[in-house]
Amino acid sequence: MSEEPVRRRYDSLRRTAQAQQTRADIARAARRLFVSRGWASTTVRDVAREAGVSVPTVYAAYGNKTGLTRALADAADLSADVARLLAELEDPAAGPAAQLAAMAAFDRRLFQRAGDIIALVREAGRSEPELAAFYRDSRGRADEARLQVFSSWPAGVLRHGLDVRFAGDVYGALCNIDVYTELTIERAWSPDRVERWWGQALARELLN
Repeated sequence: MSEEPVRRRYDSLRRTAQAQQTRADIARAARRLFVSRGWASTTVRDVAREAGVSVPTVYAAYGNKTGLTRALADAADLSADVARLLAELEDPAAGPAAQLAAMAAFDRRLFQRAGDIIALVREAGRSEPELAAFYRDSRGRADEARLQVFSSWPAGVLRHGLDVRFAGDVYGALCNIDVYTELTIERAWSPDRVERWWGQALARELLN
């Protein structure tokens, strides 16, 4: 067998790996700048310079600054381990209290690993309608996912007088990026303590 086809195949793999590395370098550079300078004050040229690539390379990889920001937000969800959350929610042995704890743990992981991304998307949405819509849609999807969980519970699990929509409102009021930031930054709580308190508070407020 000729070595040339093998070499060409490896060259293709190498180019793919290099492209993925370049995208990762750009994303890390953008995250650093967005967080330190603010979204509005950071240009694509700034990101390119920080990442050590050309401006056209950034556009080729992500389209524009909005596309780059959306990619960072998508990666934030993955960083919180959605697969782990699904496995915990679908565990036959997991009752409502355990499911609430699993959702609180997911939000803790999300805010701990990517709270800066969530904050910058919200900030960027003040001047960029596409990102404002993206933020609203993301929040809406999270709300609907929680309502699906609450709706799966047998009658009588929720405290008397509560419906699933109200339960979703209570969850959103307790477990959000602002509360997490207040407790960890302003009140010096550990992320573990926040997670435990969320799980206990949710069970106390929502369950019989």
